[in-house]
Amino acid sequence: MAKQKISFQCTECGYRSVKWMGCCPECKQWETLQEVVDGPSKGPLGSSGASGSRSAVLVPLTAVSGKARDRLLSGISEWDRVMGGGIMPSSLIVLTGDPGIGKSTLLLQIAHQLAQHHKVFYFSTEESLHQVKQRAERLHCLEHEILFSDLADLATTINLCQTGKPDMVIIDSIQNCYVSDTHTIPGSVGQLRESTFQLMRMAKEHDITVLLTGHITKEGTIAGPKTLEHMVDAVFYLTGDDRWHSRILRAVKNRFGTLNELGFFEMKEHGMIEVPNINEYIISDISHSPGSAIVAVMEGSRPLMLELQGLTIQSKMGIPQRVVSGMDQKQVVLIAAILEKYLQVRLSAHDIFFKVSGGFKIKESGTDLGIALALLSSYFQQALPEHSLALGEISLTGQIKPINHISTFVREAQKFGVKRLFIADTQKLEQCTINTKRFKNVFELLNLFGND
Repeated sequence: MAKQKISFQCTECGYRSVKWMGCCPECKQWETLQEVVDGPSKGPLGSSGASGSRSAVLVPLTAVSGKARDRLLSGISEWDRVMGGGIMPSSLIVLTGDPGIGKSTLLLQIAHQLAQHHKVFYFSTEESLHQVKQRAERLHCLEHEILFSDLADLATTINLCQTGKPDMVIIDSIQNCYVSDTHTIPGSVGQLRESTFQLMRMAKEHDITVLLTGHITKEGTIAGPKTLEHMVDAVFYLTGDDRWHSRILRAVKNRFGTLNELGFFEMKEHGMIEVPNINEYIISDISHSPGSAIVAVMEGSRPLMLELQGLTIQSKMGIPQRVVSGMDQKQVVLIAAILEKYLQVRLSAHDIFFKVSGGFKIKESGTDLGIALALLSSYFQQALPEHSLALGEISLTGQIKPINHISTFVREAQKFGVKRLFIADTQKLEQCTINTKRFKNVFELLNLFGND
């Protein structure tokens, strides 16, 4: 019998060491090295049919079928869009999020919809079948047949899938699965790596789509080794927004779709209800007050209207404060420096507090004009015209520059009642019915506040 070797692996970067260390020398994170037991692996098909026992065949790409495969469509548009137009067959997908955020609820609804036209296996490793049935009754997800199990033994799970040949396998969650021939506990680094690898090979070799749920750490990343994200085809995060009691599904990795695509749901008594017009919620909740400005950003393929909130106040400290939430602090500081340089507004002597409303995080430079208007609006204590949208980039010389995706933003703005558009003088527009005001440089921004 081969001797097992014990090593320690970092859960963040994958660094390995023969002895335990408090701090990982590679990524400098503390308490991330966990014990890993290396032993002979039986492969994803178990001891009776390891994948290595198959005869190897090499083929040219011209001999591989180029026929496009139909994706697995759930009929829930928000989910299907984030997946990239439906779930790609034979893929391995991870859905993660905070405990109690609604992962199991959403997956049960997705499984119920897919079961109309596909064979679905659902393995609940965290809850008993009685608990799953209670949830299914509450969600009205008993009309279409789904085969359930509360097994956590991965070898048995894989054998059932190979025998039953389902189109979709859902495992909730991967942290509770265990490989019986290893000596580590479920949820450890070794178990997660081995379990994910075996499921990946099953998905590719047997044409079975696998969807896993995973826990996240307090930092908001997938619990377990960082290499887990590299082994799977797609990673999706489900997060909550207390302001609208909504759930946001975000694609952070997707080999078959657009990154950073967003889907919006609202948690109701009978499950997750999709919210296709999230901009209607956002715009209706925007306050018309000094320091508020509306901008638009692209998240995947969808435009979002977001409110920027700025607050400037005369500093009583030696070094003025700069508190920014939802965007890069350097971007706000840079715009403040440009305004002070060319408009002679002494923002360097003011504390600046800035945030993106709704808990969103944005990085686009097309929000520069909105940042400038929010800061000036707070500085002069004058609100911008109601329902106005700012779209523009600001150069270091104070010039207002055009942005991309302007046609998409304008169509969305016209749909939800934006009354005025602030853009660059050189921005090209087509079929715009909104009252438009153009700016060449930051000097002209003062005209909005009654200053010469």
